[in-house]
Amino acid sequence: MYYGYGFDWTYILLIIGMIVSGIASARVSSTFNKYARRGSTTGMTGAEAAQKILYSQGIMDVRIEHISGKLTDHYNPSTKTVNLSDATYGSTSVAAVGVAAHECGHVIQHHTGYAPLNIRTALVPVANIGSRAGIPIILIGMLLGANESLINIGILAFSLGVLFQIVTLPVEFDASARALKLVGTLGILNPDEVKDTRKVLKAAAMTYVASAFAAVLSLLRLLLIFGGNRRRN
Repeated sequence: MYYGYGFDWTYILLIIGMIVSGIASARVSSTFNKYARRGSTTGMTGAEAAQKILYSQGIMDVRIEHISGKLTDHYNPSTKTVNLSDATYGSTSVAAVGVAAHECGHVIQHHTGYAPLNIRTALVPVANIGSRAGIPIILIGMLLGANESLINIGILAFSLGVLFQIVTLPVEFDASARALKLVGTLGILNPDEVKDTRKVLKAAAMTYVASAFAAVLSLLRLLLIFGGNRRRN
């Protein structure tokens, strides 16, 4: 399975993925912390900014709720709630307003039937199963005498999780673009503050890019390992 007893060079792919993901995570944390210390001139909190954005788009049936944690913000389409974390809900910083606006970007995507979001939503069930079950299925296949059918099923399942990560990218970038436009046109942030918010959202977007990159490298490693085995057999 691992090219005999020598060093398996494909581990380098995993290491690269972990390094890139770690850098992206550190970057978003440092960028958010920097601009979390800069208050917006309007003094509007993240929750207030979110409410103003939604009302401006004629969206009245989505609630703004407070959840615990930091950067745990998300939009839940099944309950129609924008959930804002401790660092966002009551904060008047440009970082908090930007994150809240980004989540509203997802609400607007949902409201307008944005195609990539619909695709990502449809992928959620199979992607969750695939990301959890892919590697175990491959291992079972190996334990059963390198059962090629099971290994292929495992790789396919893992691929669905990777596909979900890739489809997530346009969804996140589009939500940020919508957010930046609205906080400016609605006067929630001034032009300089919009520039700072762009830096926060760009750093956050890079975490999704890094995750997708790491997932692709993991999939490539599986294909190299088991594709190489088939050639030798």
